[in-house]
Amino acid sequence: MKSLLFLLSILAIGMYFYSFEFLITLLVISFLIFFHELGHFLAAKSLGVKVEVFSIGFGNALVEKEFKNTKYRLSALPFGGYVKLKGQEDLNPSKQVFEKDSYSVLSPLQKIYILFAGPFFNIFLAFLLFICIGFLGTLKPASVVGGFSEKSAAFEAGIRANDEIVSINGVLTPSFDTIAPLVKDTNLLIEVKRAGEILHFNVTPNIGEAYNDFGQKIQKPLLGIAPSTQRVMIYHTGLDSFSYAFKESLNTSSLILKGLLKLINGEIEAKNLGGVISIVDITSKASSISLSTLFFITALISINLGLLNLLPIPMLDGGHILFNLYELCFKRKVPPKAFEYLSYTGLALLLSLMIFATYNDIMRFATQN
Repeated sequence: MKSLLFLLSILAIGMYFYSFEFLITLLVISFLIFFHELGHFLAAKSLGVKVEVFSIGFGNALVEKEFKNTKYRLSALPFGGYVKLKGQEDLNPSKQVFEKDSYSVLSPLQKIYILFAGPFFNIFLAFLLFICIGFLGTLKPASVVGGFSEKSAAFEAGIRANDEIVSINGVLTPSFDTIAPLVKDTNLLIEVKRAGEILHFNVTPNIGEAYNDFGQKIQKPLLGIAPSTQRVMIYHTGLDSFSYAFKESLNTSSLILKGLLKLINGEIEAKNLGGVISIVDITSKASSISLSTLFFITALISINLGLLNLLPIPMLDGGHILFNLYELCFKRKVPPKAFEYLSYTGLALLLSLMIFATYNDIMRFATQN
Protein backbone atom coordinates (compact mmCIF):
# COMPACT_ATOMS: atom_id res chain seq x y z
CA MET A 1 0.00 0.00 0.00
CA LYS A 2 2.86 2.40 0.87
CA SER A 3 4.53 1.68 -2.48
CA LEU A 4 1.33 2.48 -4.36
CA LEU A 5 0.88 5.71 -2.39
CA PHE A 6 4.49 6.68 -3.14
CA LEU A 7 3.97 6.10 -6.86
CA LEU A 8 0.72 8.07 -6.84
CA SER A 9 2.53 10.94 -5.09
CA ILE A 10 5.21 10.98 -7.81
CA LEU A 11 2.50 10.97 -10.49
CA ALA A 12 0.58 13.78 -8.77
CA ILE A 13 3.67 16.01 -8.46
CA GLY A 14 4.77 15.28 -12.02
CA MET A 15 1.32 15.93 -13.48
CA TYR A 16 1.07 19.17 -11.52
CA PHE A 17 4.27 20.57 -13.05
CA TYR A 18 4.26 18.94 -16.50
CA SER A 19 0.68 17.76 -17.14
CA PHE A 20 0.29 14.84 -19.58
CA GLU A 21 3.93 15.11 -20.74
CA PHE A 22 5.08 13.66 -17.40
CA LEU A 23 3.46 10.32 -18.26
CA ILE A 24 5.42 10.26 -21.52
CA THR A 25 8.59 10.94 -19.52
CA LEU A 26 7.86 8.00 -17.21
CA LEU A 27 7.30 5.77 -20.24
CA VAL A 28 10.58 6.94 -21.79
CA ILE A 29 12.59 6.33 -18.60
CA SER A 30 10.93 2.95 -18.05
CA PHE A 31 11.65 1.94 -21.65
CA LEU A 32 15.32 2.94 -21.35
CA ILE A 33 15.64 0.87 -18.17
CA PHE A 34 13.78 -2.04 -19.78
CA PHE A 35 16.08 -1.99 -22.80
CA HIS A 36 19.19 -1.88 -20.60
CA GLU A 37 18.04 -4.80 -18.49
CA LEU A 38 16.91 -6.65 -21.62
CA GLY A 39 20.55 -6.65 -22.73
CA HIS A 40 21.62 -8.36 -19.50
CA PHE A 41 18.62 -10.71 -19.68
CA LEU A 42 19.24 -11.91 -23.24
CA ALA A 43 22.99 -12.28 -22.68
CA ALA A 44 22.40 -14.33 -19.53
CA LYS A 45 19.80 -16.50 -21.26
CA SER A 46 22.16 -17.13 -24.18
CA LEU A 47 24.65 -18.65 -21.69
CA GLY A 48 22.01 -20.74 -19.91
CA VAL A 49 21.98 -18.63 -16.73
CA LYS A 50 18.71 -18.57 -14.83
CA VAL A 51 17.16 -15.10 -14.50
CA GLU A 52 15.25 -15.10 -11.20
CA VAL A 53 13.81 -11.56 -11.40
CA PHE A 54 13.35 -8.98 -14.18
CA SER A 55 12.17 -5.76 -12.56
CA ILE A 56 11.34 -2.34 -13.96
CA GLY A 57 11.69 -0.09 -10.93
CA PHE A 58 12.97 -0.74 -7.41
CA GLY A 59 11.20 -1.46 -4.14
CA ASN A 60 8.02 -3.41 -3.61
CA ALA A 61 6.38 -5.03 -6.62
CA LEU A 62 3.14 -3.40 -7.78
CA VAL A 63 2.58 -6.09 -10.40
CA GLU A 64 4.35 -9.46 -10.62
CA LYS A 65 3.97 -12.31 -13.09
CA GLU A 66 6.06 -15.48 -13.21
CA PHE A 67 6.84 -16.97 -16.61
CA LYS A 68 9.33 -19.79 -17.33
CA ASN A 69 10.90 -19.54 -13.84
CA THR A 70 11.46 -15.76 -14.09
CA LYS A 71 9.49 -13.25 -12.02
CA TYR A 72 8.65 -10.15 -14.07
CA ARG A 73 7.93 -7.13 -11.90
CA LEU A 74 6.73 -3.57 -12.17
CA SER A 75 7.97 -1.99 -8.94
CA ALA A 76 7.08 1.18 -7.05
CA LEU A 77 10.20 3.30 -7.63
CA PRO A 78 10.08 3.95 -11.39
CA PHE A 79 13.58 5.49 -11.81
CA GLY A 80 15.59 2.28 -11.97
CA GLY A 81 15.44 -1.45 -12.54
CA TYR A 82 17.43 -4.68 -12.37
CA VAL A 83 17.71 -8.32 -13.37
CA LYS A 84 18.54 -10.82 -10.60
CA LEU A 85 20.64 -13.69 -11.90
CA LYS A 86 20.97 -16.95 -10.03
CA GLY A 87 24.21 -16.88 -8.04
CA GLN A 88 24.89 -13.18 -8.60
CA GLU A 89 25.42 -11.45 -5.25
CA ASP A 90 26.80 -7.94 -5.61
CA LEU A 91 27.26 -7.24 -1.91
CA ASN A 92 27.84 -10.70 -0.46
CA PRO A 93 29.88 -13.07 -2.67
CA SER A 94 29.69 -15.77 0.02
CA LYS A 95 26.06 -16.37 -1.01
CA GLN A 96 26.99 -17.40 -4.55
CA VAL A 97 25.41 -20.59 -5.92
CA PHE A 98 27.66 -22.93 -7.89
CA GLU A 99 25.15 -24.81 -10.02
CA LYS A 100 25.22 -25.25 -13.80
CA ASP A 101 22.58 -22.54 -14.44
CA SER A 102 24.28 -20.07 -12.06
CA TYR A 103 26.13 -16.85 -12.84
CA SER A 104 28.81 -17.90 -10.36
CA VAL A 105 30.16 -20.75 -12.51
CA LEU A 106 30.78 -18.55 -15.56
CA SER A 107 34.26 -17.58 -16.69
CA PRO A 108 35.33 -13.92 -16.32
CA LEU A 109 34.87 -13.36 -20.07
CA GLN A 110 31.33 -14.75 -19.97
CA LYS A 111 30.48 -12.51 -17.02
CA ILE A 112 31.94 -9.49 -18.85
CA TYR A 113 29.74 -10.40 -21.85
CA ILE A 114 26.61 -10.28 -19.66
CA LEU A 115 27.69 -7.09 -17.87
CA PHE A 116 28.58 -5.27 -21.09
CA ALA A 117 25.31 -6.25 -22.82
CA GLY A 118 23.19 -3.77 -20.81
CA PRO A 119 25.20 -0.62 -21.65
CA PHE A 120 25.64 -1.86 -25.24
CA PHE A 121 21.86 -2.17 -25.63
CA ASN A 122 21.45 1.45 -24.49
CA ILE A 123 23.97 2.67 -27.07
CA PHE A 124 22.37 0.47 -29.74
CA LEU A 125 18.94 1.86 -28.82
CA ALA A 126 20.27 5.40 -29.38
CA PHE A 127 21.57 4.29 -32.79
CA LEU A 128 18.07 3.02 -33.69
CA LEU A 129 16.49 6.25 -32.46
CA PHE A 130 18.86 8.33 -34.60
CA ILE A 131 17.79 6.26 -37.62
CA CYS A 132 14.16 7.13 -36.81
CA ILE A 133 15.10 10.80 -36.40
CA GLY A 134 16.75 10.72 -39.82
CA PHE A 135 13.50 9.53 -41.42
CA LEU A 136 11.29 11.88 -39.37
CA GLY A 137 13.50 14.86 -40.16
CA THR A 138 14.82 17.62 -37.92
CA LEU A 139 13.96 21.30 -38.22
CA LYS A 140 17.16 23.38 -38.28
CA PRO A 141 18.23 26.95 -39.08
CA ALA A 142 18.77 27.28 -42.84
CA SER A 143 22.28 28.07 -44.09
CA VAL A 144 21.15 31.62 -44.90
CA VAL A 145 23.08 34.61 -43.58
CA GLY A 146 20.96 36.74 -41.29
CA GLY A 147 23.56 39.16 -39.97
CA PHE A 148 27.21 39.84 -39.31
CA SER A 149 29.45 40.47 -36.34
CA GLU A 150 31.82 43.43 -36.17
CA LYS A 151 34.77 43.06 -38.59
CA SER A 152 33.18 39.99 -40.14
CA ALA A 153 35.51 38.08 -42.47
CA ALA A 154 32.51 36.98 -44.57
CA PHE A 155 31.22 40.54 -45.00
CA GLU A 156 34.64 41.88 -45.91
CA ALA A 157 34.93 39.16 -48.57
CA GLY A 158 31.64 40.26 -50.18
CA ILE A 159 29.01 37.96 -48.64
CA ARG A 160 25.77 39.76 -47.79
CA ALA A 161 22.61 39.23 -45.72
CA ASN A 162 20.12 36.71 -47.17
CA ASP A 163 22.91 34.92 -49.09
CA GLU A 164 22.55 31.14 -48.87
CA ILE A 165 25.81 29.34 -48.20
CA VAL A 166 25.71 26.28 -50.47
CA SER A 167 29.13 24.76 -49.75
CA ILE A 168 32.53 25.39 -48.17
CA ASN A 169 35.56 23.94 -49.96
CA GLY A 170 33.21 21.69 -51.92
CA VAL A 171 31.40 20.28 -48.86
CA LEU A 172 27.64 20.94 -48.89
CA THR A 173 26.10 22.94 -46.04
CA PRO A 174 22.38 22.02 -45.95
CA SER A 175 21.81 23.75 -42.58
CA PHE A 176 23.52 26.51 -40.60
CA ASP A 177 24.96 24.13 -37.99
CA THR A 178 27.00 22.37 -40.70
CA ILE A 179 28.96 25.57 -41.43
CA ALA A 180 31.02 25.97 -38.23
CA PRO A 181 32.76 22.55 -38.38
CA LEU A 182 34.05 23.42 -41.88
CA VAL A 183 35.55 26.77 -40.87
CA LYS A 184 39.31 26.32 -40.47
CA ASP A 185 42.23 28.70 -40.01
CA THR A 186 42.95 28.80 -43.73
CA ASN A 187 41.56 30.28 -46.92
CA LEU A 188 38.07 28.96 -47.69
CA LEU A 189 36.24 28.75 -51.01
CA ILE A 190 32.62 29.52 -50.16
CA GLU A 191 29.86 28.92 -52.70
CA VAL A 192 26.90 31.24 -52.24
CA LYS A 193 23.44 31.44 -53.80
CA ARG A 194 22.16 35.00 -54.21
CA ALA A 195 18.87 35.74 -56.00
CA GLY A 196 19.18 32.48 -57.94
CA GLU A 197 22.77 33.19 -58.99
CA ILE A 198 25.75 31.10 -57.82
CA LEU A 199 28.73 33.14 -56.59
CA HIS A 200 32.11 32.13 -55.20
CA PHE A 201 34.11 33.92 -52.52
CA ASN A 202 37.56 33.38 -51.03
CA VAL A 203 37.34 34.01 -47.31
CA THR A 204 40.08 33.89 -44.66
CA PRO A 205 38.37 33.56 -41.24
CA ASN A 206 39.34 35.82 -38.35
CA ILE A 207 40.43 34.29 -35.05
CA GLY A 208 37.93 35.33 -32.43
CA GLU A 209 36.32 34.42 -29.13
CA ALA A 210 33.58 31.81 -29.13
CA TYR A 211 32.03 29.20 -26.85
CA ASN A 212 32.43 25.43 -27.11
CA ASP A 213 29.74 22.80 -26.39
CA PHE A 214 30.38 23.12 -22.65
CA GLY A 215 29.99 26.92 -22.48
CA GLN A 216 33.73 27.54 -22.17
CA LYS A 217 35.33 30.50 -23.93
CA ILE A 218 37.76 29.46 -26.66
CA GLN A 219 39.66 31.05 -29.55
CA LYS A 220 38.67 29.72 -32.97
CA PRO A 221 38.43 30.78 -36.65
CA LEU A 222 35.16 32.60 -37.35
CA LEU A 223 33.32 33.79 -40.45
CA GLY A 224 31.43 36.31 -38.35
CA ILE A 225 27.93 35.43 -39.57
CA ALA A 226 24.63 34.78 -37.80
CA PRO A 227 21.71 32.65 -39.01
CA SER A 228 18.49 34.09 -40.38
CA THR A 229 15.04 33.16 -39.08
CA GLN A 230 14.52 30.74 -41.97
CA ARG A 231 14.21 27.04 -41.11
CA VAL A 232 14.76 23.91 -43.16
CA MET A 233 13.75 20.29 -42.57
CA ILE A 234 16.72 17.92 -42.89
CA TYR A 235 16.08 14.24 -43.69
CA HIS A 236 18.40 11.21 -43.72
CA THR A 237 16.77 8.24 -45.44
CA GLY A 238 17.86 4.93 -46.93
CA LEU A 239 21.47 3.93 -46.34
CA ASP A 240 22.26 7.53 -45.41
CA SER A 241 20.20 7.04 -42.23
CA PHE A 242 22.70 4.42 -40.98
CA SER A 243 25.65 6.73 -41.66
CA TYR A 244 23.84 9.59 -39.92
CA ALA A 245 22.92 7.41 -36.91
CA PHE A 246 26.47 6.10 -36.53
CA LYS A 247 27.95 9.60 -36.77
CA GLU A 248 25.46 11.05 -34.27
CA SER A 249 26.00 8.15 -31.83
CA LEU A 250 29.76 8.59 -32.07
CA ASN A 251 29.64 12.38 -31.70
CA THR A 252 27.24 12.18 -28.75
CA SER A 253 29.36 9.55 -26.99
CA SER A 254 32.48 11.65 -27.53
CA LEU A 255 30.75 14.76 -26.18
CA ILE A 256 29.56 12.93 -23.06
CA LEU A 257 33.00 11.47 -22.34
CA LYS A 258 34.69 14.87 -22.88
CA GLY A 259 32.16 16.48 -20.55
CA LEU A 260 32.82 13.82 -17.91
CA LEU A 261 36.58 14.37 -18.13
CA LYS A 262 36.14 18.14 -17.87
CA LEU A 263 33.92 17.61 -14.81
CA ILE A 264 36.56 15.41 -13.16
CA ASN A 265 39.35 17.86 -14.05
CA GLY A 266 37.35 20.76 -12.64
CA GLU A 267 37.06 22.57 -16.00
CA ILE A 268 33.27 22.41 -15.64
CA GLU A 269 31.64 23.38 -12.35
CA ALA A 270 30.02 20.52 -10.40
CA LYS A 271 26.82 22.59 -10.16
CA ASN A 272 26.18 21.70 -13.81
CA LEU A 273 25.68 18.05 -12.82
CA GLY A 274 22.03 17.10 -13.23
CA GLY A 275 19.95 14.23 -11.93
CA VAL A 276 16.52 12.69 -12.22
CA ILE A 277 14.67 16.02 -11.95
CA SER A 278 16.68 17.43 -14.89
CA ILE A 279 15.92 14.32 -16.94
CA VAL A 280 12.21 14.61 -16.18
CA ASP A 281 12.22 18.35 -16.94
CA ILE A 282 14.06 18.05 -20.27
CA THR A 283 12.15 14.98 -21.46
CA SER A 284 8.75 16.41 -20.55
CA LYS A 285 9.50 19.63 -22.43
CA ALA A 286 10.86 17.70 -25.42
CA SER A 287 7.69 15.60 -25.66
CA SER A 288 5.64 18.78 -26.11
CA ILE A 289 7.77 19.99 -29.05
CA SER A 290 7.84 17.11 -31.53
CA LEU A 291 8.35 13.36 -31.81
CA SER A 292 11.75 13.95 -33.41
CA THR A 293 12.86 16.12 -30.47
CA LEU A 294 11.61 13.51 -27.98
CA PHE A 295 13.54 10.79 -29.80
CA PHE A 296 16.67 12.96 -29.81
CA ILE A 297 16.53 13.61 -26.05
CA THR A 298 15.78 9.92 -25.42
CA ALA A 299 18.83 8.94 -27.51
CA LEU A 300 21.03 11.33 -25.49
CA ILE A 301 19.79 9.92 -22.18
CA SER A 302 20.20 6.36 -23.47
CA ILE A 303 23.84 6.91 -24.45
CA ASN A 304 24.42 8.65 -21.10
CA LEU A 305 22.96 5.65 -19.30
CA GLY A 306 25.08 3.24 -21.29
CA LEU A 307 28.38 5.09 -20.88
CA LEU A 308 27.90 5.96 -17.20
CA ASN A 309 27.16 2.32 -16.43
CA LEU A 310 30.55 1.43 -17.92
CA LEU A 311 32.42 3.65 -15.45
CA PRO A 312 34.77 1.55 -13.27
CA ILE A 313 32.74 2.16 -10.10
CA PRO A 314 31.70 -0.84 -7.95
CA MET A 315 27.92 -1.45 -8.11
CA LEU A 316 27.89 -0.32 -11.74
CA ASP A 317 28.41 -2.69 -14.66
CA GLY A 318 31.81 -1.12 -15.28
CA GLY A 319 32.92 -1.86 -11.72
CA HIS A 320 32.02 -5.53 -12.04
CA ILE A 321 33.72 -5.67 -15.43
CA LEU A 322 36.85 -4.34 -13.68
CA PHE A 323 36.59 -7.09 -11.02
CA ASN A 324 36.40 -9.71 -13.76
CA LEU A 325 39.31 -8.18 -15.66
CA TYR A 326 41.31 -8.45 -12.43
CA GLU A 327 40.44 -12.16 -12.21
CA LEU A 328 41.28 -12.64 -15.88
CA CYS A 329 44.71 -11.00 -15.49
CA PHE A 330 45.77 -12.36 -12.09
CA LYS A 331 44.01 -15.75 -12.25
CA ARG A 332 42.32 -15.18 -8.91
CA LYS A 333 39.18 -13.40 -7.74
CA VAL A 334 39.10 -10.13 -5.85
CA PRO A 335 39.33 -11.06 -2.12
CA PRO A 336 35.81 -11.29 -0.60
CA LYS A 337 36.45 -8.57 1.99
CA ALA A 338 37.89 -6.21 -0.62
CA PHE A 339 34.95 -6.99 -2.93
CA GLU A 340 32.49 -6.20 -0.14
CA TYR A 341 34.20 -2.98 1.00
CA LEU A 342 34.62 -1.72 -2.57
CA SER A 343 30.95 -2.50 -3.32
CA TYR A 344 29.73 -0.55 -0.29
CA THR A 345 32.11 2.31 -1.14
CA GLY A 346 30.75 2.34 -4.70
CA LEU A 347 27.19 2.33 -3.37
CA ALA A 348 27.96 5.24 -1.03
CA LEU A 349 29.58 7.18 -3.89
CA LEU A 350 26.60 6.64 -6.19
CA LEU A 351 24.11 7.66 -3.48
CA SER A 352 26.19 10.78 -2.75
CA LEU A 353 26.26 11.71 -6.45
CA MET A 354 22.49 11.17 -6.70
CA ILE A 355 21.85 13.38 -3.68
CA PHE A 356 24.22 16.08 -4.97
CA ALA A 357 22.69 15.98 -8.47
CA THR A 358 19.18 16.17 -7.01
CA TYR A 359 20.24 19.16 -4.87
CA ASN A 360 21.58 20.87 -8.01
CA ASP A 361 18.30 20.15 -9.79
CA ILE A 362 16.24 21.62 -6.96
CA MET A 363 18.40 24.76 -6.74
CA ARG A 364 18.32 25.20 -10.52
CA PHE A 365 14.55 24.66 -10.61
CA ALA A 366 13.99 27.12 -7.73
CA THR A 367 16.15 29.78 -9.45
CA GLN A 368 14.28 29.44 -12.74
CA ASN A 369 10.93 29.76 -11.05
